[in-house]
Amino acid sequence: MRFGYLVVDLCLVETDPEGALSGFAEVVRMEPEKAEWGFKALKQTVKLYYRLGRYNEMMETYREMLTYIKSAVTRNYSEKCINSIMDFVSGSASQNFGLLQDFYQTTLKALEEAKNERLWFKTNLKLCKIMFDKADYGRMSKILKELHKSCRREDGTDDQKKGTQLLEVYAIEIQMYTQTKNNKKLKQLYQNALSIKSAIPHPRIMGIIHECGGKMHMAERQWAEAATDFFEAFKNYDEAGNPRRIQCLKYLVLANMLMESVVNPFDGQEAKPYKNDPEILAMTNLIAAYQRNDILEFEMILKSNRRTIMDDSFIRNYIEDLLKNIRTQVLLKLIKPYTRIRIPFISKELNVPEKDVEQLLVSLILDNRIHGHIDQVNRLLERGDSSKGMKKYAAIDKWNTQLSTLYQTITNRVG
Repeated sequence: MRFGYLVVDLCLVETDPEGALSGFAEVVRMEPEKAEWGFKALKQTVKLYYRLGRYNEMMETYREMLTYIKSAVTRNYSEKCINSIMDFVSGSASQNFGLLQDFYQTTLKALEEAKNERLWFKTNLKLCKIMFDKADYGRMSKILKELHKSCRREDGTDDQKKGTQLLEVYAIEIQMYTQTKNNKKLKQLYQNALSIKSAIPHPRIMGIIHECGGKMHMAERQWAEAATDFFEAFKNYDEAGNPRRIQCLKYLVLANMLMESVVNPFDGQEAKPYKNDPEILAMTNLIAAYQRNDILEFEMILKSNRRTIMDDSFIRNYIEDLLKNIRTQVLLKLIKPYTRIRIPFISKELNVPEKDVEQLLVSLILDNRIHGHIDQVNRLLERGDSSKGMKKYAAIDKWNTQLSTLYQTITNRVG
């Protein structure tokens, strides 16, 4: 009878919500002691009150529902139901932060009293993700502190038996430091995460760690290390069926081009199935133009694929580096037959302003990739004796480096 009554009420949820609420309340009253049907009725009541926007009554009912988890229902079933409600409320109440905060704090308090450490941990992780999405890094840091504490022994060292949980904490924390560009903290956590050997993490977690590691290496201009991490991230996301695999494949292509690799990442069996993916096609065309040193084609692909390439702020940060690479290769090939070559001619061939050509030439002379000097009066590159210009270029380069260092110091202090 109770089951039939509950089914009838579920049918009334859409057509007669007030009637459904009365029916659910009756199910709770019909049970002399707290038991499973009352718990189910309260769960449906919580969801219905939320849909109706009656948040005070929703929270009151939710608190009553949580009193059932100590003895009225099994731990596994209560976890499943609480997770279901959390996902339901979190997905719909993103704009109502006050309600979300009250909801999560109420849940955490009840789980602590019920000594359900596993669900307490997962609930805190979900709350962390909400704070991350809202860029509320202050509150997020406090939650992370509690999560770290739960993964430590009494002496304060990491409990390696909780390696899987630790990696989950590291994954969300690493994302925070990647977003805030705190490379010092990021590097430390990244190394800590990779040193954990006792865990059996979900591949999505390792995907996050390797993706953020790749971004960290990119910021340090360690292209080869970045490529390795992006490939690992791609494989893990692919195993997890996570759509981030496509983005990491793009980043892998980017790192490969920056390290001037002659290997096409799509030749490997893992990446080959995605070669003709609409999101990837622009990157495969880009790498082909890059390997041919075809500047005009390269720039045309960038312009005509703004959404898939240039709208990604991370990729956009390194486009200038890519252009410098391809221009360098074309320039070196262009000047090879000459002892003297006019800068305006180079400018036309590279399709860049003369001042940019001059800057590129100076950096190549300083790197000993070109032996020669610039005759600024006659707008010429004279190959051969580089001693005439080396001191001046070295002084300019030193000055630029000092300015960059000063800028970075000021930026870090402000940040």
